[in-house]
Amino acid sequence: MKTIKYCCRNEKFGSKQIYKSLKNEYPDLKQKKKDCLGNCKHCKKECIAMIGKKDLVCAASPDLLYAQLKQIIAESRAETVMA
Repeated sequence: MKTIKYCCRNEKFGSKQIYKSLKNEYPDLKQKKKDCLGNCKHCKKECIAMIGKKDLVCAASPDLLYAQLKQIIAESRAETVMA
């Protein structure tokens, strides 16, 4: 699984809680908080996280983003097990 990055300016949409929840659930998962991810167009409107260097995940609410990230993590781990 690649690193999940969060924009600190997006914390008002709930990304801080997502970061904490995923850190508790997956302590081995690489996560980083960045001052800016360079996706201000999306960041101003909804919850965002970036996987790797360019895969942006957006959702209308923190709960939806959390669910999407958990699904991506599960799929990534399933691929690793099969490989």
